[in-house]
Amino acid sequence: MNKNIKVLWFIIALTFISIIIDLPKNIPVKFSVFGKKVDTKISSPTINLNLGNFSFKRDLTIKRGLDLQGGTHLVLQTKMTGVKAEDRDKALESAKEVVARRVDLYGVSEPLIQTSKLANNYRIIVELPGIKDVNQAVELIGKTAQLDFREAPENEATPTALPIFAYQKTDLTGKDLNKAQVQFSGETGEPVVALQFTKEGADKFAKITQKNVGKPLAIFLDDMPVTAPIVNEAIISGDAVISGKFTAKEAKNLTIQLNAGALPVPITIVEQKTIGATLGEDSVNKSVRAGLIGLLVVSLFMIAYYGKLGLLADIALLIYGLITLALYKLIPITLTLPGIAGFILSIGMAVDANILIFTRMKEELREGRPLSQAMELGFGRAWDSIKDANICTIITALVLLNPFNFSWLVTWGMVKGFALTLLMGVLISLFTGIVVTRTLVRVFYKTAN
Repeated sequence: MNKNIKVLWFIIALTFISIIIDLPKNIPVKFSVFGKKVDTKISSPTINLNLGNFSFKRDLTIKRGLDLQGGTHLVLQTKMTGVKAEDRDKALESAKEVVARRVDLYGVSEPLIQTSKLANNYRIIVELPGIKDVNQAVELIGKTAQLDFREAPENEATPTALPIFAYQKTDLTGKDLNKAQVQFSGETGEPVVALQFTKEGADKFAKITQKNVGKPLAIFLDDMPVTAPIVNEAIISGDAVISGKFTAKEAKNLTIQLNAGALPVPITIVEQKTIGATLGEDSVNKSVRAGLIGLLVVSLFMIAYYGKLGLLADIALLIYGLITLALYKLIPITLTLPGIAGFILSIGMAVDANILIFTRMKEELREGRPLSQAMELGFGRAWDSIKDANICTIITALVLLNPFNFSWLVTWGMVKGFALTLLMGVLISLFTGIVVTRTLVRVFYKTAN
């Protein structure tokens, strides 16, 4: 079995797997054969892998964004007047964490929560797909974070086994905590969370720790427990350390949560938009219809102009669509209208690569070269143009995607959705254009002529 046949079998297997992933949920199948009735449903599988510390779960459904599913778009303005300039970025991140916790509590699926910094405006952008009770969501999200410390009842025999609701509030709250930060233990080298209290907070903390040596001291944010470390000794200095075999990420997350209460930032809603699901569904139907019409026209053009080469290119284009949709489900990608636009634009890039290759092949054939040599020269010499065009598009998509969240670049979710699908589409089109189309031409076009 030569190399081209091996690659062809790989493409066939990849296409078959993509088709299985791309199947919609619960397609009814009813028919009769030889007197036997078949009444069942076919759907894409659900992936649930648990391999030690690695877990991968996907229900393989297309995640729809706010404009397609309907819901609420909120822009929250944070008031930083009481926060030092050097602490404002940290306070904004902590406020975002609080909003995320509240959104999770509300039960929103696939929310989009991101920060935006422009001059002295520190904002949080929240998109809540599928939310119907907008007023309740606004009331929940717009509250200032409340942090407080709670202790076990004095007469409790086994305080470490206390349920959450049994802890009692103390007078130590977030306003008494100056800040929390990640440090590394000098003895073990493990990450720990260091707490620094205000002068008044240090006095309160000293009295509480003296009374609770050997007992847990729970920390609550918005009446939800964050952590409950055991007090090993009385702490009178106003500086405490929370240890517990944290990973660096866990320690950072705990620090963000604690700073949400230590640097309480009032939040006001400056913009609110409600998008109806009917508009989203109508937009999807029209976009899909437009995409299919465009794809059909392009496919017919390729066959009419390039003949058998055009047919092979259409097959490669179909494989491109199947692989792309499968990756949307596996990653998963939250699809928006701009995201669909990015996907359709990337189809054009995929077709463009084939046109460059085939045109170059025709030029080589006109020069009198044999078919096999013209094929290889066509792919090889068209590569420079394909590479340059796609690298420019990839750079543009990365700037729009803004993966490092630079405040001086685009931060709007819709634009980033367009950039992500465009970037993925271009990368996949490079694979289908150079590998899939090339293999199909090598295997089938040579024998067809």
